[in-house]
Amino acid sequence: MPMAADEIAEMIRAAIPDAEVEITDLAGDGDHYAARVVAESFRGKSRVAQQRAVYAALGGRMGGVLHALQLTTAVPN
Repeated sequence: MPMAADEIAEMIRAAIPDAEVEITDLAGDGDHYAARVVAESFRGKSRVAQQRAVYAALGGRMGGVLHALQLTTAVPN
């Protein structure tokens, strides 16, 4: 069963409380999403470290119930 966009956002916010999360269903199938995650706690971290934090928040669901996630991370302006 695919993950809902709200569930993805909630998991990310639970692990990264200061995150602003935008989820877009790319294909309308609940299986291919884009996520934009902006968090002050990312400041000073490499893009790789930022993305690892988001993937860790998803608890191993990538490649399983969450098939594809196009991920963009950033710090607030």
